[in-house]
Amino acid sequence: MLAGSAIACAGIPEPIHIDTGLISGAATNSDEVRVFKGIPYAAPPVGDLRWRSPQPAAKWDGVRKADQFGPVCMQGRGPNANGPAPSEDCLYVNVWTGAKAANEKRPVIVWTYGGGFTSGAGSEARYDGEMLARKGVVVVTYNYRLGVFGFLAHPELDKESDHHTSGDYAMQDFAAVLHWVQRNIAGFGGDPSRVTIDGESAGAMLVSAMVGSPEGKGLFRRAISQSGAWMGIGIGRMTTHEQALESGEKLAQGLGATSLADLRAKSAADLMRARGGAAGISVDGWYVPEDLSMTFAKGKENDVDILVGSNRDEGTFFARPGSTVTAEQFESRAKQRYGDLAANFEKVYPVTNDTEAAAAQLAGTRDEMGWHMRTWAHLQEKKGRDKAYLYFFSRVPPTPPGRASRGATHTAELSYMFNNLLPGTPWTDEDRKLADMMSSYWVNFAANGNPNGKGLPEWPMYSAKSDQAMVLGDTVSVGTGVQPTILAFYDAYYRTLN
Repeated sequence: MLAGSAIACAGIPEPIHIDTGLISGAATNSDEVRVFKGIPYAAPPVGDLRWRSPQPAAKWDGVRKADQFGPVCMQGRGPNANGPAPSEDCLYVNVWTGAKAANEKRPVIVWTYGGGFTSGAGSEARYDGEMLARKGVVVVTYNYRLGVFGFLAHPELDKESDHHTSGDYAMQDFAAVLHWVQRNIAGFGGDPSRVTIDGESAGAMLVSAMVGSPEGKGLFRRAISQSGAWMGIGIGRMTTHEQALESGEKLAQGLGATSLADLRAKSAADLMRARGGAAGISVDGWYVPEDLSMTFAKGKENDVDILVGSNRDEGTFFARPGSTVTAEQFESRAKQRYGDLAANFEKVYPVTNDTEAAAAQLAGTRDEMGWHMRTWAHLQEKKGRDKAYLYFFSRVPPTPPGRASRGATHTAELSYMFNNLLPGTPWTDEDRKLADMMSSYWVNFAANGNPNGKGLPEWPMYSAKSDQAMVLGDTVSVGTGVQPTILAFYDAYYRTLN
């Protein structure tokens, strides 16, 4: 069942030479894997470099100890209670490898975290790459700029840009990491020609945007997207550059900043407290030349194999504890969002009382996310040059004592695909088995563009004709996708938007 085989002793020769100097790593829980933490992939984006494209990292003399994670990017609170503190100086990369030598050419997975574009870090404990590395891949995690630091657009920023645009700095950070991987990953035993980008939620949206971006061409061969694509739940059309500029100008006004110099002089804390400013990917005309819905509809995205999917209970993650929705509120929101299609929506999700309204709201979140991922698989398959695999995660993980279950919620699959069942949760043998299988599927896909392997249930390539997904739950088997009537509704709705 395991993809690859265990290695008695990793022991890749150190120090490793990268383009900025020599580095030494640190031990993990296993002598099979070494980890290299906190490697700068770009200069600190501070001072005059705030809201600029990533600049080259400084070189150093001697051997740099890569045994501590770098600071996380600015956010309301650090993703780990005892982890690195937030800082604008946050552009760091981490590498896990089980290679014994630099010439092994192992497949590479570059992980992009979620967090609504306002939180998260590559150093979060749940993203530890040791177990995947033990199965034969080199795992890379990194930090990208968040919130106002990662997405602000402003007319003065447009003027100073060689590309006459601004915003999407998080996308530029992502590309900078992929270029860093191309230059350096061979030194860790990785194969720069077999790079898979993988992300969840906001990270999955960044992955989809990079698949659609001309700036991503040639930097990776495969892509995995977990519960997120370019359209986003409840968003529809992407933010235009004009809208992003308007948002940025409002933020500046709110801070009393009359120039870009004023904005750059503000403290990070002041910017964190400010209201406004874009907090997501926009159509900047450079990294994102057009609304990505149009890019994918026209088949202009990069030619890569994809593995995409969603979870059964996505909506419970976003529901506030104790919050409810009445049948009247459900109907009102449907009319507000869907307009002339509201009656069709109510036929798909019939509601006669408050209990049904609450269930229908969760079902709608599940189905819309499922529609997004299935649509991406269909569009990639339609090109005829790439392979697509679709999954549906349904396993309800056990909950730590004192916590209520949210089912197979948004993010629930992460522990399994990383094969990283952290302490504090009463995991069962069934959980460990699923984690072993899912991580093997992911590693196999990164290696070959095909998740299948010895001892694993056969996962068929996606085909619109059969419309099947791999159900990753209490049992692992092929199942049906989103119901045809639901697909038809969301097809019609998104046609009206795009």
